[in-house]
Amino acid sequence: MAKQTVLVVDDIPHNIHLMNAILNEEYRLLFATNGPDALKIAGDYLPDLILLDVMMPDMNGFEVCRLIKQDDLLKDIPIIFVTALNEVVNESEGLKLGAIDYIRKPYNPDIIRLRVRNHIELKRARDELFQLSNVDRLTGIPNRRAIDAAMEKEVKRALRMNRSIGLLMIDIDHFKDYNDHYGHVAGDLCLTRIAEALQGTLLRPGDSVGRYGGEEFLCILPEVQLDGILFVAEKLRKAVEDLAIMHAYSPVSDRITVSIGALWTIPGKEDDATSLIEAADKALYQSKESGRNRITLAPDRKSEERK
Repeated sequence: MAKQTVLVVDDIPHNIHLMNAILNEEYRLLFATNGPDALKIAGDYLPDLILLDVMMPDMNGFEVCRLIKQDDLLKDIPIIFVTALNEVVNESEGLKLGAIDYIRKPYNPDIIRLRVRNHIELKRARDELFQLSNVDRLTGIPNRRAIDAAMEKEVKRALRMNRSIGLLMIDIDHFKDYNDHYGHVAGDLCLTRIAEALQGTLLRPGDSVGRYGGEEFLCILPEVQLDGILFVAEKLRKAVEDLAIMHAYSPVSDRITVSIGALWTIPGKEDDATSLIEAADKALYQSKESGRNRITLAPDRKSEERK
């Protein structure tokens, strides 16, 4: 199992060295010496827990915590405040801001390990419950709720980092006819096999696919190049075709095929998850209108706006 990630935020190098000595064997550690760096690292790496010093120059721990809890991408990360015994700290203020605990200096290594371990285990349990409620029961891949949430996060990340994002809206060609003639049991098996093929074809760790509804799937490809998204789309189309699921009632082919609408963009302030999905869906519609079993790339949105 991969190590859980802990972000340690402290402006004093000696304290960072101490935390490293206490936690580095059990966790993957990230470090920041000020608030702005902490916010950037948290957004880039999404740590499992943050150890946050209260008293820092310029931006103190309370302000960092407040900004984290206002960010939809970061707000669920547990924060433990770290403070010295001789500091006058309003603990209730930190807890109201969303922190889950306090650790006091000088450090007791055993106490730190136990508290970090306990809170990470609690987060893991919450994540598992969330996973159970966000997995499509038939196919075992993320459901509509989960893929919508993932989309929201990835669009916000792309906006913050000025990075690209790619979407693939995938629809099984003439699936209703397949269900009508082969039965719903065969239809369910078909959906499951296609979901497995799609998920197995996405090789990058950040890429994801979910069942968007009925016979539709949505793939999210963060930080992909334009030629990369077309390459992946063709791999997915061919992976489904290569399953060789016979469909004698399809006017497109004698086997199950898919149509794909592709979108590649670097989101701007006017973009959100809904508008990007709608653009990919329009491209999917064009694939269907053009004969199915093909890929259509959505027009460049920025060029369209300049017309």
